[in-house]
Amino acid sequence: MKLYDCAIIGGGPAGLNAALVLGRARRSVVLFDDNKARNAVTLESHGFITRDGIKPEEFRRLAHTDMSKYPSVQLVRTKVVDMVKRGHSLFLIQTSAGDIFQARTIILAIGLKEKLPSITGITDYYGTSLFSCPYCDGWELRDKALAVISENESHRYSMVSTVYNWSKDLIVCTNGVGTFDGQQRAKLLSRGVRIFEQPIAALKGKNNRLQKIVFADGTEVARIGGFVTSNWYLPIRFAEKLGCQLNASGGLAIDDYGKTTVDHVYSAGDAATISPAQLIVAAAGGSKAAMSVNAALNHMDF
Repeated sequence: MKLYDCAIIGGGPAGLNAALVLGRARRSVVLFDDNKARNAVTLESHGFITRDGIKPEEFRRLAHTDMSKYPSVQLVRTKVVDMVKRGHSLFLIQTSAGDIFQARTIILAIGLKEKLPSITGITDYYGTSLFSCPYCDGWELRDKALAVISENESHRYSMVSTVYNWSKDLIVCTNGVGTFDGQQRAKLLSRGVRIFEQPIAALKGKNNRLQKIVFADGTEVARIGGFVTSNWYLPIRFAEKLGCQLNASGGLAIDDYGKTTVDHVYSAGDAATISPAQLIVAAAGGSKAAMSVNAALNHMDF
């Protein structure tokens, strides 16, 4: 059985860039990608210089073309379902197909999954009219009638104040969960931000384009889009099974070099960063983790 220098779990921008850097370092790499990218729901990705507005599938195609120039990088299009560590630096990786791979180091670029508020119709508009990151999609919604939908009391005010930079025609919906303190409420109202604390009955629109928000008390407010705060979670549990500790935000705890709390296990991208969740940030994390892995391999071999 072949022993790879590094196994990268996750084929998003973090994993792809890590594979590129390690391939250029002449390391043997296996990259696992089950093609379940979180940003697949959106039409375009933004904020990545030279790639602003690129479609997610085109980004991946170009990345795979870049990687194909390096023969030591192998792409395996399947899901990793389990992983165990044997000794100091041997990892056994099991795929959903039942295959077993061996690697000396691991980069977990597994991303995040999100749980949206339980609102009728929300998935119909997520990625086309409703988004999670104003830095990614705020420009396209500038000066339009927007809503911030958030059940998260700790992040709600920050999201509203951030989105306000792109549009002053703004409402905030708590969906019946929590409230604002007096100072926050006064500040929002002074800026013309309307607050709706009743539950949302449904979101209405056509062709995946939001047109109005319908509240449980019968109130209807015309909106063409907005932003949603979600609850994030890691999509797989074997990272914790390996002993990787989590950070305060629920992601994988890493040091400045991408190293987790387990020797020879690294992480990059949204799984560790949580926020900001941007392609360029994730790709940079992948590059940093890859260089750390290469340094660790050099140390092992010398």
